[in-house]
Amino acid sequence: MTGARIHPTAFIDPGARLGEGVTIGAFTVIGADVEIGDGTHVGPHCSVHGPTRIGRDNRIIGHAAIGGEPQDKKFRGERVELEIGDRNLVREFVTLNRGTGDGGGITRIGHDNWFLAYTHVAHDCIVGNHCVFSNNATLAGHVEIGDHVILSGFAGIHQFCRIGAHAFIGMGALVNGDVPPFVTVAQDGYGRPRGINAEGLKRRGFDAGRTAAIKRAYRALYVSGAKLEDAKAQLAEIARDSADVRAFLDFIERGDRPLLR
Repeated sequence: MTGARIHPTAFIDPGARLGEGVTIGAFTVIGADVEIGDGTHVGPHCSVHGPTRIGRDNRIIGHAAIGGEPQDKKFRGERVELEIGDRNLVREFVTLNRGTGDGGGITRIGHDNWFLAYTHVAHDCIVGNHCVFSNNATLAGHVEIGDHVILSGFAGIHQFCRIGAHAFIGMGALVNGDVPPFVTVAQDGYGRPRGINAEGLKRRGFDAGRTAAIKRAYRALYVSGAKLEDAKAQLAEIARDSADVRAFLDFIERGDRPLLR
């Protein structure tokens, strides 16, 4: 723990490894088999349990519970892990759980994500990069979140669902099926698609041609009234000239749960 700054009231297990310039706040507990990368700040009243690996330059503000046991009745104390990348922001009272033995054994979180207050990532989830989880957004177990996804406040994602890259889940939406890339979901009982995430795509540099192809794909799947197989045939036609629509179609083809339509 070379160069680490540790508050005198914090507890660091001898089996933990702290990188250069790590900061540990008051009354925080760092357990055994925890690795924290260079430059990461862990604020006051946090708990970090292992096996957990946290990358570089993360900011964990305070009162967060990281690497806790999975909330799964089948868990019997087997070795399971949490892996967190670099430059993530974790706000107050966030909970990030380890995996389960029969669910892959690991929860993975990528880089440059924001987890705002009271958000929860359950066991065996995979979260990509550049995502924003607004206050109280919650993932059940085994959820997969692509890159640049935004979950608005109080959004809830059912277990085993997948949210494709650049999707936007509106405030309070309860999602119980897969959401393809680029799609916006708004609350109506369970969340239902309400167009593409046009503003988000614009901010990320998608030009008019790319966005137009995505809009055509959305209309084929959600507006045309076509049966799913017929809609997929239309998507395949559009995908000949659009890598984005190919990704859209590939996402649908890989699903195990019903598509959210």
